[in-house]
Parts: sequence; structure tokens; C-alpha cells
Amino acid sequence: MTASTELGEFLRARRGRLRPAEAGLPAGTGRRRTPGLRREELAALAGLSIDYYIRLEQGKETNPGTAILDGLARALQLTAEEHALLYGLANHTARRSRPAPGPDPGWTARPGLRLLLDTLRPCPGYVQNRVNDILAANPEGLALFAGLEDWPARQRNTVRYLFCHPAARTLYPDWAGTAAATVANLRARSVEAPDSPGLAALVAEVSDASAEFARLWGRYDLRYRRSQSKTFHHPWVGDITLGFEVLQVDDGLRLSVLQARPGTADHDALKLLSLARAG
Repeated sequence: MTASTELGEFLRARRGRLRPAEAGLPAGTGRRRTPGLRREELAALAGLSIDYYIRLEQGKETNPGTAILDGLARALQLTAEEHALLYGLANHTARRSRPAPGPDPGWTARPGLRLLLDTLRPCPGYVQNRVNDILAANPEGLALFAGLEDWPARQRNTVRYLFCHPAARTLYPDWAGTAAATVANLRARSVEAPDSPGLAALVAEVSDASAEFARLWGRYDLRYRRSQSKTFHHPWVGDITLGFEVLQVDDGLRLSVLQARPGTADHDALKLLSLARAG
């Protein structure tokens, strides 16, 4: 997909999700083909001519200015993160310069991070790049994703695992919610490096393998992953709920740690996972 086409896809996707009543418009009497806004309605709300807006959606207009983008963001009721993505797509379309995020990190994690992963045990921990490749993990971190070790090291990616590994459907009790959150997080990270070859390759591969991923990717939801709890139904230890922390450690790299309070059943399950992995 070209940059101008992706900008148009974003506008089309968000327009289709905003109902007239939510935008302060009457429903009207004519039959609507979709529940979202019509092109002419969004153009009017954003203060644009319908012809100009159609050119934006079709990828024929490639240099929208700040006032136009801000008007579209207001009309579409975008969040701050979604507004940033709109700017990123527009800058990419117009080939305007932006701060370079640096190249995709390679397949290595520095020794200090590997030592930290070992120190965290029995808490599962792993280091990922922008596109969720697992560059390093302690034994519990790998064991948590049941069946992941069956894959070669360079195939281990949490997005690929979630949508392509059969064990993922039973590992996550709320698979649908996890899938939506994972794709929204990947979309949010795409703002940092929209030209990433690794991102384009991963999206193409998983879209071909999973219609559900392709559908979620096309929604353009954005959500940065923050501290939260995650529940797993693990084949070795049963149900376990862990706190989930994400720390930015290097440019493009992040460390994820899952933990439980000592003395709880979840902490006992963590120790059992560690023992099972050692066995």
C-alpha cells in the first residue's frame, strides 16, 4: 500500500465508524449504505470542499496542510494518538521530513539486558523491537507463550504467535480482546517508524495468514500498551493472572516483565512454571 493510499484508507475507516448522531448531524430520511458519515458530511464538518476531500481519500491529493489535518481530526473526533497518526500519514504522503527514529534494531539485545532478564527470574521477561520480535527472553518468558519454542528464534514474534500459532487461542481466555489490543498497539508503534521494512513485512505476512488480523489492522485503532494485568490459561500451570509492565530500554527496544505478588496463588503458579521449564 502506498503512503497516499494509506492516508485515504485511514480517513475512510474512521469516517465509516463515526455515526451522524455522534457528529451532531441528523440521521436524515434517505437510506444510508453504511452507518458512518458520508463523504460530503465529513467534508462539511472539516470545512473542506467535497471534491478536495474525495481527492484525499483517493490518494490524488498528497499535500494537505496543518489546518486541513486539524479540521479532519476535529471532525473525526480523533484522540491525541490518532491525531498523531494522521499527521504521520500525511507527512509520509507528502514526503515531508520528520525526526528519524533510527533503523530497525537488529536481532541482538545487549549483554546487560540479558543479565537483567536472568535476574528477574522466576518472573517472565523478554525484550522486543518495534514490531514485536522477541530478541531475548528468560526461560520463563519463553515458556509463558506455550509452543513458541517450537518456532526458530527469528520467527518468534508475539503478533505472529497470537494470530498464527494454534496454542494462542487457548492460552488467552479473552483471545478477541487480546487480539484487538495487540493490533492497536502495533498500529500505535507504526507512528514511530512508518517506513520500517520489518513492519511492512510482518503486516503483509500476518494479513495473508489471518483475515482477523487484516480486519483489525484496517480499523486503524491505536493504543499504547501500559501497565495492566493479563490472564493466561497455561497448559502447565492452569489459570494465572500477572501484572504486566513495559519499559523502554533502548531506541526501538522495550522490556516486558510479568509478575505476581509473593504469597499469592499466581506467584506460586509462576514458580511452578519455572520448575516445569527447568524440568
